[in-house]
Amino acid sequence: MLNQSGQANRQSSAAQKANAEYLTFRLGAEEYGIDILRVQEIRSYEEPTRIANAPSFIKGVVNLRGVIVPVVDLRLKLGCATAEYNGFTVVIVLNVHGRVVGAVVDSVSDVIELGGEQIRPAPEMNTTVDTTFITGIASVAERMLILMDIEALMSSADMGLIDASQQLQ
Repeated sequence: MLNQSGQANRQSSAAQKANAEYLTFRLGAEEYGIDILRVQEIRSYEEPTRIANAPSFIKGVVNLRGVIVPVVDLRLKLGCATAEYNGFTVVIVLNVHGRVVGAVVDSVSDVIELGGEQIRPAPEMNTTVDTTFITGIASVAERMLILMDIEALMSSADMGLIDASQQLQ
């Protein structure tokens, strides 16, 4: 028989090892992963309608079955050296705080399941680089996968996509 503290210890270690699924995608040479539950669909890239005075990483808007969706080029937002549009370029349609947002990436790799033991904390860096949206680094075979909190990234103030009242929901 286990005492109550023994049960609690086993439950907490089981919770730490709980698996989560991530959609993996490429931005330049790096591979990233986001929570699959935030992904609504994956679409081929189509040129969005430009919005005047929008930051360069906001490519514009597209009409997705009657819903006007802002499209963010994550390559530009995260400072990739180049952002070429080719046959592999896709838009990941996300649901962030109840709002639909598109994210342009170089290509989508696959959906993988990661256990807590595969994820390491993101390194702390004393630079001007904003790493608050990076939740961890995972090792998958010989690949390093940067896990990101896509909700935090898309709802950051500089994006201007989600207002403060929607973030509190």
